[in-house]
Amino acid sequence: MQIKIDFKIFVIILIFLITRNIGIYAILMMFALIHEIGHLICGLLLGFKPKSISIIPYGFKLGFAVNCKDYNIKIKKGNKLALKKIIIALAGPITNIICIIILVLVKNRLSIYQYQSAIYSNILLAIFNLIPIYPLDGGRILQGILHIFVGLRESYTYVKTITNVNIIILTALSSILILYYKNIAILLAIIYLWELVYQTNKQCNLKERLYKKVERIENSVKY
Repeated sequence: MQIKIDFKIFVIILIFLITRNIGIYAILMMFALIHEIGHLICGLLLGFKPKSISIIPYGFKLGFAVNCKDYNIKIKKGNKLALKKIIIALAGPITNIICIIILVLVKNRLSIYQYQSAIYSNILLAIFNLIPIYPLDGGRILQGILHIFVGLRESYTYVKTITNVNIIILTALSSILILYYKNIAILLAIIYLWELVYQTNKQCNLKERLYKKVERIENSVKY
């Protein structure tokens, strides 16, 4: 399995060191790893094989090798692979919710700082990842559902639009929080999200050009 490191993580670590919030960042990354382990366990149970793991500024990203047989099992306008991807995407936030339940049960064994930091980190990870912005878990879940009901091509078109609208709304809301709390972590998260959205738009535009090219080839063959 390949291990990849996004070197921007060192910039983030340096910023948190300077602002004396490295402890919070360490706790956040620890539960982000547990979040990804949730994806991993679910993927293994569904028959996927992990092929890569990336260490990124706000967590980890796991890549699976696709089982080609799942392509051929149709579910409405999608296939079994789309359904499995939805389940795997859900596994991460569900893992954080399970962590919250466990933390509540063992609350008396932790200090107030440990308990509050751990609860805050898991709530943040669960909510953040469920935002319908691709490629966050929420965006992947949305794309998988749309793939099943409206088809693959249309799913990318809808997801691109929804992602762009949501990042604008989230940026506006976050701007208020940044001014109120003066929290640099929120600013960094928004900048990182904009980078993800930019990459998503590039991928969606590329897919759209490929679909149009295939259509032109098919039309030329017909005539």
